[in-house]
Amino acid sequence: MRIVLISGIVFVHIPFDPANTPFNGNYGFFDWLRVFLSEALFRVGVPCLSAISGYLLFRGGMEGFDYLKTVRTKAQTVFLPFLLWNTAFFIAVLAMLSIGIGDGYVISPWTASVRGLLSQLFALEDFPANIPLYFLRDLFVCILLSPLLAWLIRRVPLLTLSALLLLALIPELSLYIVIKRSILFSFTFGIYASLYKLDIKALDRFAPLGVAALFIASALLATAIYTTGPLMPSWVELSRNALAIGGAAGFWMLSALLIKTRLGQRLSKTGSLSFWIFCAHYPLLVFLWMVWGKMGIDFYPLFFCGSLLVLFPVLAVSNNLVRNTAPRLYAVLTGGRSKKGSSPASRREIPAEFIPQQR
Repeated sequence: MRIVLISGIVFVHIPFDPANTPFNGNYGFFDWLRVFLSEALFRVGVPCLSAISGYLLFRGGMEGFDYLKTVRTKAQTVFLPFLLWNTAFFIAVLAMLSIGIGDGYVISPWTASVRGLLSQLFALEDFPANIPLYFLRDLFVCILLSPLLAWLIRRVPLLTLSALLLLALIPELSLYIVIKRSILFSFTFGIYASLYKLDIKALDRFAPLGVAALFIASALLATAIYTTGPLMPSWVELSRNALAIGGAAGFWMLSALLIKTRLGQRLSKTGSLSFWIFCAHYPLLVFLWMVWGKMGIDFYPLFFCGSLLVLFPVLAVSNNLVRNTAPRLYAVLTGGRSKKGSSPASRREIPAEFIPQQR
């Protein structure tokens, strides 16, 4: 599911200016579709990825969990790629702005406060320069907190999950440990599912109904957001937060349908490409947006569709190019992720007819 979820996250970050916000209603159904994809359906991506990460971290149980080894490993596979990709984009922004390119397209480090610079570089309090990488930062924080979260799940599971869910849902609440509060809840729920050996295939028989419910709920939410945005009332924000978390179940059921198809099998073998797309898509989108601004074409749907047609092929080609020509660099940039989607050991442990690890 990683490649599907991360490809969906791309839609969330397609840039636009105030003249082309979907809430202006300039393009009718197309604007509603943008809201449906970026503000409703694919907001599920980050919570779903967080739950998968929490589940996999404790799939060996508490007895097989080595905290120091885990932190060392995740520092290389999660935090180091965050630093490298984000710093590279931060330096590129500095270079562009110093020669008069990019003003108005990116947040300027030159005018930022010290705290602002720390956030742009390390996501200390706010989003980093390469905005989507906040997820890697939050995920690493969750990993650092994982022994405490697992301890709480072992002793007071319902109270822990309820408190974190409340924190994730209510718009007015804040938690400065993570930038997105839904990540902490979803990651902890993944730990819960792993430690209590929940049957992660239990909902598969309801997959068609669950997927339909996800799309219907996303359409209703998109309509509410489109009608009330951009300054949404609290109940709409609450509904969006709830769908982002609850919709993860719908996406997980979608994987039960996808893995049985030829397309799903091919997607499950994309491996490190999903991580490459995640780290590289935002800088490329910003570059395409800058190029578009110089073209003088005032028809935003063309940019929206055209950027996607350019983005994914360029990312796939660049992924293969760097992996083949500079394998050591590629290994560092992708956190040592291999091309294949799962290890031989996991394939031996899981029945061939249904491989949840490849979702």
